[in-house]
Parts: sequence; structure tokens; C-alpha cells
Amino acid sequence: MGGNTSSTANAESNTNIEKQAVVLVPEIEKLFDRDPYLKLHEDEIRRRYGVFDNLRKEINDLEGGIDTFTSAYKSFGIHINEDNSVSCKEWAPGARQLYLYGDFNGWEKKRNPYQKLDFGKWELKIPANPDGTCPIKHGSKLKIVVESEDGSLLDRLSPWATYVVKPPVEEGFTYQQVVWNPPQKYEFQHSRPKRPGSLRIYECHVGIATTEGKVGSYVEFRENVIPRIVKLGYNALQLMAIMEHAYYGSFGYQVTSFYAASSRYGNPEELKELIDVAHSHGLVVLLDVVHSHASKNVLDGLNQFDGTDSCFFHGGARGEHTLWDSRLFNYSSWEVLRFLLSNLRWYMEEYQFDGFRFDGVTSMLYHSRGIGQGFSGDYNEYFGLNTDTEALCYLTLANHMLHEMYPDVITVAEDVSGMPALCRPVSEGGGGFDYRLGMAIPDKWIQLLKEHKDEDWNVGNLVHTLTNRRWMEKTIAYAESHDQALVGDKTIAFWLMDKEMYTHMSVLSDPSPVIDRGIALHKMIRLLTHALGGEGYLNFIGNEFGHPEWLDFPRVGNNESYHYARRQWNLVDDELLKYRYLNDFDAAMNHLEEQYGWLQKDPGYVSAKHEGDKVISFDRAGLVFVFNFNPTQSFTDYRVGVPAAGKYRLVLDSDDRKFGGHGRLDHSTNYFSFEEPFGGRPYSTMVYAPCRTSFVLAPMDSHVLGSAE
Repeated sequence: MGGNTSSTANAESNTNIEKQAVVLVPEIEKLFDRDPYLKLHEDEIRRRYGVFDNLRKEINDLEGGIDTFTSAYKSFGIHINEDNSVSCKEWAPGARQLYLYGDFNGWEKKRNPYQKLDFGKWELKIPANPDGTCPIKHGSKLKIVVESEDGSLLDRLSPWATYVVKPPVEEGFTYQQVVWNPPQKYEFQHSRPKRPGSLRIYECHVGIATTEGKVGSYVEFRENVIPRIVKLGYNALQLMAIMEHAYYGSFGYQVTSFYAASSRYGNPEELKELIDVAHSHGLVVLLDVVHSHASKNVLDGLNQFDGTDSCFFHGGARGEHTLWDSRLFNYSSWEVLRFLLSNLRWYMEEYQFDGFRFDGVTSMLYHSRGIGQGFSGDYNEYFGLNTDTEALCYLTLANHMLHEMYPDVITVAEDVSGMPALCRPVSEGGGGFDYRLGMAIPDKWIQLLKEHKDEDWNVGNLVHTLTNRRWMEKTIAYAESHDQALVGDKTIAFWLMDKEMYTHMSVLSDPSPVIDRGIALHKMIRLLTHALGGEGYLNFIGNEFGHPEWLDFPRVGNNESYHYARRQWNLVDDELLKYRYLNDFDAAMNHLEEQYGWLQKDPGYVSAKHEGDKVISFDRAGLVFVFNFNPTQSFTDYRVGVPAAGKYRLVLDSDDRKFGGHGRLDHSTNYFSFEEPFGGRPYSTMVYAPCRTSFVLAPMDSHVLGSAE
């Protein structure tokens, strides 16, 4: 009998595998046309798509569609209705009983019990007062009491809380849930901007965006920082640390309340106005969303919400991230999917965000969480048993939902592994992201600055790092982000100039070789990354002007100091300091991209990467870029390849005196093409390339100068 049963089970299993192997992926052939090596993993790609598609169909069948399923924030949590009654709903499958208590009932724990529903859900309805007023006022404090199976009464905050605040010192450290229902809610005045063809992201943190040693506010950011961003030529904000986190020093990556915008910067209406003002300037606003893990906090986080080890997370070891000391979501849980997908809808609808940068995607994609794992590029690393299909399915479903409902949405994956097809449409069997972060690029720059003398830089290897990305999977390039700014590391400006930044950044100071080199290389590093490294560009707040020092949040180890948790705008605003040169070059670089749009064109064609000369030249979007990283040697009559015949002019020069350079290039010079192929390009021209200088040439007309001339 056992043998027959086993045979039957194996037969059924084989039948299921065969069914999965022929899952109809609408446009999968596009994937194989672009990368034939993926054909070897066709069965696995089809299987993954099948898991996603089955889940999508289940949601449609059981929940009435993805729109309804992802609008759970409208019913879960605590809501004040139009008739001033109150509706409450929670999911707590491990609880024996739930109660609501707070200001409204004199903090009597068992006075307002929830009613148990199916599937671990609980519901409470509180009618309006006899006089028609609401029993729970705006600003009231609340808690949920979870009665566990052993009879213990546990204080919790609702996972769906939309506003939580740090308590007064005398009341402890646990964040408190506050009802947010102001009589006057902010009304958006401006529609979302159209999705930009070229994405130039200003990554920013509201709390550190003030010169003063304090936590900055939404209002201050709106009034003081947005105008700077617009002037610099960025078209997107990426807001970090918005989802509430009890520990400020976590940089927002230990989220405690997923639906609450952080109250330390202000209230929800002030964040809405910040986003609305950004939209008025044509800026799209991305939220740095953390769905890869959650804080271990119990009293003011999701952890052990229903009194058990699991609920929103995997139980046991699978639910723990050992490196981050945090909890890991159970993406196979129906209610976890409802919670996380609705969380994305909440920020799109309530706050009018334009998209998301998904944090920690590599940790989600693999059972190893990426810990101690290097990715060599072998496709078996991506399509083997180490891939966490449940997490990948969640990400695919999230991208599918977002792009179906918001055609102009932008999604970015923080993935260091290089998972193939992660940034291809779901219809091709891909993950559906629009961009991934080029995380190898900042590592390469730090390695060069930290380990190699200028004359020993391997420009061929540098070019490889900047161009080594998957064809038609968009990458956001950056020389440094918040990761490089944190204490324990150094910004590029600090690696270049920390020895003399405090003594020689004045225009009145004696000339300094250290500062001279630092300013020159800072500009070159950014332009090369911007122009060659991807289809989008990112800069972290303050790095555009070479912000000195690192970033360190108040903590016991620094006596709770805000000295390093701020941005010193006074430095770039001072006409007597050289920081403004870097800032102005950053603006010129962005405005030039806006004019020519190289980020939305094919990758640059590299025509030269000369190890001896330390010269790199390439063309993109019709522009010719030349970089001479040689620390001492300038080159006259230096031949570079150009893509088209004609006359070229100088449109950007890092050595321009207005950018703190030496003014060695003549801006009135015209560069004529010769019918002499060079570096794989059909034409060439001759240039003067000063040491430690980069410049950009743009075509003027189609005039051809023959080689005899």
C-alpha cells in the first residue's frame, strides 16, 4: 500500500512539474532574445512566473481583485467614520482576545473588547456619542490589549497606526499611538509630474537637512532644501527614514510602524505639503520603503503583535536576520501580503508618492540573505534553491500591482547580486522593477581612493565596473550614497581632502596640492559616473558640494550629539569657500544632461581607455566625453574618436575657473572631425587634454573636415 501511495504521489508531482514547465509567460521570448543564456533556465523562470500568476488569480477570485485586496488600509486599523462612529479591525491569529483602550475610556483595559472573525481577524465598532460627537477625539492616545493564550495582557500598537509619537521623558521610551483626524486635512494642489525620461535622484534625509544641531522638520525641508534641489537640476527626491522608526540612529531601516510617517519631523499634513510643493517644481518623490525586514521592538513594533513568535514573521530562525538583528516577513502569508501591498498603496494614495526605492532586495531574494555570499555572475547562483521564491513572488506582485494602477510609477531595487531579469517587465517573466542600484560603482571608487596611488589606477578596470550592467535593465549609477557617508566610512570628499579641508578650503588660503587634487577628482568622478555608469543618477544630500566629515546620529557613544547629524549649508553658501565650485559643477552637469538626455540613451561607446596615459574617452547621446586622470601629464593634439562628422564645441569643462579649475581650455575653440576612424568610431578629432581634467564636446553642425585638411 505504501509503495502504491508513493508512486501515486510521485506521478502527481511529476504532473505538476510538467504543468509548471509550460506556464504561459506572455512575452518570455523577449527575455531569451536579449539574453540567450537565460534559455537554460527557462523552466525555472516559467515556474516562478506561474507562482506569481497563480497568486494573482487567487487574489482576483477570493478578494474581488487586486485593487480591493491592496486597499485594506481603508478598513484595517482604527477609523473614524462620517457619522462619527469608530470602526476597528486587526489581524491577530494567535490572540485569545483583543481590547481597545485609551484616553477615550479612561484607560480601562477590558471595557471595549473586539469581536472575533474568521481567519484570525478581530473587529470592534464604537457608536457615536448620544450628542453625535465622536467618542475618540483627534489627538487621543490609544493602545491595543492582546490577551495571549496564557491569559497575559499585552500592550501593543496597531500595525496599521498612521501616527505614533515619542512620549515625554517621564512616560518612558515606548512610542505612543495617537489618533490623527484633524478638522482641516491638507488638500493637494498639484498633480504628479510625468515620469522623467532621465532620472536624476537627490537622496535625502529630512532630519539631517538643517545646519542646526537638531532634528530637521518637514516644513524646514520644504522651505529651505527643495529650492536647492531644483536649482541643482535634480528631478527626483528620494526620501529616507520616513516610515516610523523608534531608533533615530537606524537611519530609518528598523521600522516600527509601517503606516506612520515619522512624527519626529512633523505631522502627516506637513509631509503632504512637502510632497505637493516638490510636485509643483516638477520633482517626482520616491519613498525609501523597507519591506525586507522589521524592527524587533515588541511594545511599539510589529514583533510578537499577537503574542506569538510568528504572526507577520516566520517563526524560529527563518524569521531572524542575524546581521541586522531584525525580523523577517513571512511572504507566503495571505495577510502579510495584504499588509505590505496595502502599505504601498497607502503611500501612493494618502501621500501622493510617485514610487519606491525598495531597500534590502538582495536580502529578500535569497535564503542566505546575501550574508557572506559573493555573486560571481554564474546563473546557477540565481536560479537554484537558494532563491527565496516567496519573497521574489511578493516583489513581482508588488511591481505588477503598482505598474497596473499607476503607469508613471517608478520602482528601484537595491540589489547587489545582479539577479537577471529583475528589472524587466513581469510580462517577460521578470521582476518588474524599473531600475536597480549600481552598487559596485561606489565600492570601486572607494577602493581606488583608499588602496591605489593616482598613477596606479587601472582605467580599464574602472570602465568595466561602470559599464558592466545587464543590457536593457536600467541601472542607477552613483559615486556615493548614504552608505558611504556613515561613520566608519568616508565620503569621497573626505577620502580626497580630509587632511586639509579645515585649513585650505578658503579661496584666500595658500594653494594646496591636496585640495587642488581633491576638487579636480571630485568633479571627474561624478561626471564619469553620471555619464557612463547607468540610465539614472543618484546623489546623497550634501555630497554635491563635498560635505565634510561623516554622518553620525545621536547615540550614547557620541554623547547624544547632533554635530554630525546635519548638513552644513553655510559652507556652500559662503562665497569665500571652495565648496561652491563643486556645487556649481554638479548643477552644470545635471543641466547638461537635461539638455541632451544621455541617461535615456544607449550606454556610452568607449573608444579609449589608455592605461599609460590614464585617459578615457567615450560618446553618448551624440556628446563626446574626455577624461584625463593622469596626475601630472597633459596631452596636446590628442586624438579621440567621435561618432559623427562635423564641428564640435566645448559644453562642459571641469577645469573651468568658475568650477575651481585652472582655466587651461580655450572655450572659443571649435573641434573639427576628421575622416579618420579611431577607437572603433568612424571619425576622430584632436583635443588638448590637461591633467586631472574632464570635458564634454557637443556637435555644432555636419561640416566634415577631410584628413588632408
